[in-house]
Amino acid sequence: MPAIPRSYSRLTEEALLLLGKQIRLARKRRRMSERDLAARIGIARSTLQLIEKGSPSVAIGLVLEAAVLTGVDLFVSDATTLAPQLERTEDKLALMPGSVRRPRREVDDDF
Repeated sequence: MPAIPRSYSRLTEEALLLLGKQIRLARKRRRMSERDLAARIGIARSTLQLIEKGSPSVAIGLVLEAAVLTGVDLFVSDATTLAPQLERTEDKLALMPGSVRRPRREVDDDF
């Protein structure tokens, strides 16, 4: 049975395309060739081309590595580490319930 192609929301597709174009622009501003950046990431040039086209099939770690190596801001500008943001997020997650379940019955709160 052939695999059913995955569909993505418009926002997801636009975000991937934007990040890919930002990586390409940053690479060109740094005067890096596709071959040079691909070698630094440890991927084939064709994979870098997919990243720059916003393909959802590329592993997210590779996309983020390309962004970091070209200087594209991720989450915050001028970040050398995301540790403070990670710590704040972990603190918030610690306050959340361990699991989330759908209520078994609908609550009637119409008084």
